[in-house]
Amino acid sequence: MEICDPPETNFMNRTRRLPLLAALLLATQVRAEDFQGSTHPLEYDAAPIRYSASVPDDPVARLAKRIQAGEVKLSWDDKFGYLPGLLDVLQIPRSSQTVVFSKSSLQRSFITPKNPRSVYFNDDIYIGSVPGSPLLEISAVDPKLGAIFYTLDQEKLRKPKFIRSADCLQCHGGQRSLGVPGHVLRSVPTDAEGELETRDEVGDIDHCTPLADRWAGWFVTGKVGAQTHRGNLIGSEDFARRLREPDFRGNVTDLKGFFDPAKTLIVGSDIVALMVLQHQAHMHNYLTRLNFDARQMLAMYGHIRYLKPQTDAFLRCLLFTEETPLREPIEGSPEFMREFSAAGPRDRLGRSLRDLDLRTRIFKYPCSFLILNPAFDALPAPMRDSILTRLHGILTGMDQDPQFAKIAAADRQAILEILRETKPSLPDVWRVQK
Repeated sequence: MEICDPPETNFMNRTRRLPLLAALLLATQVRAEDFQGSTHPLEYDAAPIRYSASVPDDPVARLAKRIQAGEVKLSWDDKFGYLPGLLDVLQIPRSSQTVVFSKSSLQRSFITPKNPRSVYFNDDIYIGSVPGSPLLEISAVDPKLGAIFYTLDQEKLRKPKFIRSADCLQCHGGQRSLGVPGHVLRSVPTDAEGELETRDEVGDIDHCTPLADRWAGWFVTGKVGAQTHRGNLIGSEDFARRLREPDFRGNVTDLKGFFDPAKTLIVGSDIVALMVLQHQAHMHNYLTRLNFDARQMLAMYGHIRYLKPQTDAFLRCLLFTEETPLREPIEGSPEFMREFSAAGPRDRLGRSLRDLDLRTRIFKYPCSFLILNPAFDALPAPMRDSILTRLHGILTGMDQDPQFAKIAAADRQAILEILRETKPSLPDVWRVQK
């Protein structure tokens, strides 16, 4: 997750500049196709979206109201400020901690490999914290608006305030986030101080990115066997050594040699948390893209028939058809794996879309757990029902589209059964037992 430039407290003044920003982004687009990985920015500040003018209804916005009403008191920690209390009240596990040392944040002046930024997340919220910084960075997913960006001053107050930031959209509202307000994960080498070496960047990493291209600029703890990734490499000498010694800093389980571990809430930057993070950040962006596309098409034409390429691409992403397979098992934090897996509903056989595999792929059942997220349910009804009806056809075998031919029959059946028991309000076709 990145939030790139300092916020202004006067949000409405900033919104006047967004149409110009959109025009600039359109002028620099790489390609205009609306499919997975599309970089075509949308006019989300115009009707019917009205992103900047809309009042968000995300978990942070709801918490802010409760704090101001005196219903919740955010606890203060003398070392970490509001971070521990905020994680607790928003139910974000500490085990989700991932640590990034590239200067890719509005707090870049504080970030170095010796003083890295920690990112914590649950299904709907991302929080960034840097030791010594005067604020926390927060991104929360509004089901209808996508990512909403906030800062929280690390100053002890009776009623701390979340400030919505529009400046974040300069990096989080265009090409890098599917053209909508969203999240950005990058794999960017750095020099010894954390400055970006963008010539060797692998941008927009997700579950399709080869493991060998992931996580430059990040610390990574966990075991990957003989597989390689770009985590834990600081400066050109480290990257040159990795070419000579493929295992160099590839199976790190302790970050003490990099920075003082007392700077973070827990020890480590878990590889499994990073894998989940990169998948769900992209999926949230895609859900926002489909939401905005569908609303705009319905407003213009009264139907969504022109969006079949987008929905096909979304289904490929949802079902992991283009996931890069693992060559060897991944070993990460048992605490994160336990907490993540326990967070979702299970069917009568005890199965969940949050069950991890980590031997040949991320999840045991290749269907994104975010299909159970409020952001999916907030899709306009024609889009949501179209996706679910098409998904039912794919899982039952009635839809023989070759895009989904690689999905094993056992996986299709398991996903079908899990969704029937864990997802409410499925279309009627799902109730016919096959």
